[in-house]
Amino acid sequence: MRESCVILDIGGVLEITPQTGWVQRWEERLGLPPGTVHERMDDVWRAGSVGRISEQDVHGELASRLGLDAQQVKELVADLWTEYLGTPNEELIDYVRALQGHCKLGILSNSFVGVRERETARYRFDELVEHIVYSHEIGIEKPDPRAFEAACASLDVKPSSCLFIDDYAVNVEAAQAAGMRAHLFEDNARTIARIAAHLDTGPRAAGPLPLG
Repeated sequence: MRESCVILDIGGVLEITPQTGWVQRWEERLGLPPGTVHERMDDVWRAGSVGRISEQDVHGELASRLGLDAQQVKELVADLWTEYLGTPNEELIDYVRALQGHCKLGILSNSFVGVRERETARYRFDELVEHIVYSHEIGIEKPDPRAFEAACASLDVKPSSCLFIDDYAVNVEAAQAAGMRAHLFEDNARTIARIAAHLDTGPRAAGPLPLG
């Protein structure tokens, strides 16, 4: 079954990432009108998502654009990463781990500079799948078709053999347009069932693949 492939998104799929309200809290703390942080930082966020700016430069822009001192930058960045990294979707992660050796496994994630180090330290996604393709490392974000091409190339698989899982419909549609099968993540049960169907594991969709 190694010719089959499953590629997953991270945020909202392998990570549970509800909004924490950190932006609003910082705007209140700094006496800024609502929306100011993202308005002033929008081009920096976009640059960081495709690797056109370093993490150190992001910190410098936060300081200059929001009027922060070094300690405030450190605290704001910690709040940002707390929301970004969320908490692990343990059920889905355990299911994917049980697929190791039965199919090729990959990750394709729109990301931000500095995230590989943090997600590796916290979640060890590098041990869960064979290859992780981050947008900030390839300079391309979903739903650009080249992002899906890069993910398939990293695993040396044809798009038609892959099932892509994402929590944004636009990315699911783009994956389908790129020749992949795709599933919109809404909950673990339906996602696990869809993966099981893709791998032809029959009606036992709620549990891991039988081993052996």
